[in-house]
Amino acid sequence: MKHQKLVAAILCTVTSFAYAITEDPTLETLIVTGTRFEETYADKPLNVSIITREAINKSSARTIPELLSQQAGISARDLFGNNAALATVDLRGFGAAAGQNTLILLDGRRITNADLSGVQWSAIPFASIERIEIMRGSGAVLYGNGATNGVINIITKTPTQAGKSGQVSVKAGSYGMAEVQANANYFSGTAGIDFTASQLVSDGYRANNRNEQTNVQANTRWKLDVGELALKVGIDRQDIRLPGARLVQPSAGINLVATDPRGAATPLDYASRDGNQVALEWQQSFSGADVNVGVARRTKNQKSYFDFNGFPNYRDSDLSVTSLTPRIKLPHSLGGDSTLVAGIDVYRWNYDLNASNAAANIGQPINQVSMTQQNSAWYLQNTTHLSRATSLLAGVRKERISINANDIYNAAAPGAAFGSAATPGSFKASKNAYELGLRHQLDSGVALNGKIGHGFRFANVDEIYESSPIFTNQFQFLRPQTSDSMEVSVEQRIHDGNWRAALFNSKVRDEIHLDPFTTGIGNTNLPPTRRRGFELDGKWQALPQLVLNAAYTYIDAKFISGVLAGGAFTQTNVNIADKRVPLVPRHKFNLGAAWVINERTLLNSSATYVDSQFMDNDEANSLGKKIPAYTVADIKLIHKTGAWQLSTSVNNLFDRKYFNYAVSSQFIPGRYNAYPLPGRTLFIGASYQL
Repeated sequence: MKHQKLVAAILCTVTSFAYAITEDPTLETLIVTGTRFEETYADKPLNVSIITREAINKSSARTIPELLSQQAGISARDLFGNNAALATVDLRGFGAAAGQNTLILLDGRRITNADLSGVQWSAIPFASIERIEIMRGSGAVLYGNGATNGVINIITKTPTQAGKSGQVSVKAGSYGMAEVQANANYFSGTAGIDFTASQLVSDGYRANNRNEQTNVQANTRWKLDVGELALKVGIDRQDIRLPGARLVQPSAGINLVATDPRGAATPLDYASRDGNQVALEWQQSFSGADVNVGVARRTKNQKSYFDFNGFPNYRDSDLSVTSLTPRIKLPHSLGGDSTLVAGIDVYRWNYDLNASNAAANIGQPINQVSMTQQNSAWYLQNTTHLSRATSLLAGVRKERISINANDIYNAAAPGAAFGSAATPGSFKASKNAYELGLRHQLDSGVALNGKIGHGFRFANVDEIYESSPIFTNQFQFLRPQTSDSMEVSVEQRIHDGNWRAALFNSKVRDEIHLDPFTTGIGNTNLPPTRRRGFELDGKWQALPQLVLNAAYTYIDAKFISGVLAGGAFTQTNVNIADKRVPLVPRHKFNLGAAWVINERTLLNSSATYVDSQFMDNDEANSLGKKIPAYTVADIKLIHKTGAWQLSTSVNNLFDRKYFNYAVSSQFIPGRYNAYPLPGRTLFIGASYQL
């Protein structure tokens, strides 16, 4: 019956709604930054998908994670469904550790932080995005730490065409949501600026989940004789209330997911986040070689309060990173028609945390934690055209990390009766990455790709500062994580569509895992794991006014061998060999369709099916309860009249009750905490082109 309902929903979506384009996108020259320089994609052994600005504007997705989850190989996990606050994107099945194993870039610079705060998706307004590049199985050589299974690069708009333009849009919707965005672009031919500002407020589906978000971004560009200079500035502010989870415990007759899904378990909890970033980038050509030098600084202040049932914790943290990323692209003839990309990455992180029992007492903190982290690396990546149809890519990277950490404990501070200080510590390590890829283009237009690679990840500052089994603070330095991956793919771009299929396999050793369910707080290196799977996606212009697209993902994520020692609050000595990794659905389907009703009106829709998955904390797959499978359908209607564009969208069209994150108890059968997501929501928007 479940599968019949799924088929019915899919058929309804395909036959009733449409996703439309007015020109054939499959024959465009695709420009990607897969070598850290803009180049054409067609002759590179890269597994890349591109979400264009046109597709973003027409999509019914409300947030970047929702947009990405419509792609093969990508799933999204959201706690509240309120403008992607505390949302995580998972590329090829890392479950709870996805946020630190899917590297997210903004204009080629990492915005995946050196803590566990996660990417601030809502700080990147849709109006500022030019395109999104998804590079599966690539990135460890060029970007290093955390690019385990690939990289997602969000490219923002820059002033490129002479003249001036602008757009103002407003949007309102369910649960008290209101948003305004403004974008302005001016370019004289030699200099220009693209400016975006947005403001969103939303009460949220859950009680105690009001979200207020403000963003400002400005990209300026000066063209030189054979190069350019770019300055990018961004500011984001967020204040959000945190409602906590909904408890289910059949033995006690409790099922708040069913009886009170919108309620709040933590009516006093909240968080705020203030971010600033500035980047200066200079690019110049010299006798065929391209040189790029980038300098950037990003800062983030985060405040949070958690009541913890009368044992409150208030945290005020500052994280800053300064980066220097010079690189060069050099054509040469060694081995054939070749291009070498070489570069250096230097990142310096500073982390300061003050912890107390209340905001009023933060001037006299219980603990003052400070850490410095420096990552420095060099890399080489060479692409050789062995023939007009065949290209070979080879790359290597070496990266070093150095961490120094200190903790000061004030026994006289309010609430400090049972505190402690971690012994100062330091950590140094180095790891290598490599990749080897081959691409061959057949006369039929079919391209064959194969790649092998080795990547790594270092523990971040939040994974280092933890508690011992007797709840004393410690700096716990874990072994670096390593991964070995291989994939083969085939793709074709034809006049009326395109398609891609890929097989992949990845083995991970010493996987870094935050484990808050053992000794209260803790972390560990997991036994070896394996992810293997299949991706299939395509787009087909079935009729002049109708385009269909589909994506299917199969992921088999398992522990290869090993035993989890456990602790005071978990089962102990649990055999997890051949068990599935929690929070990874085995199957995922995405279907979209589109219909140009007339030259001014289009109707766009999508449907997503996500298979059941084991809950967090169930590495043994033995707790008897899984996150149920779910299907969600969305539609969007767009109508243009003069300079106006009007839109209305309905998300979760069939009002499905679902959640995609839950954590299970290891001792009380059937007990778990879940985070219900919004039911049917309606949004109405209008934009005016200046």
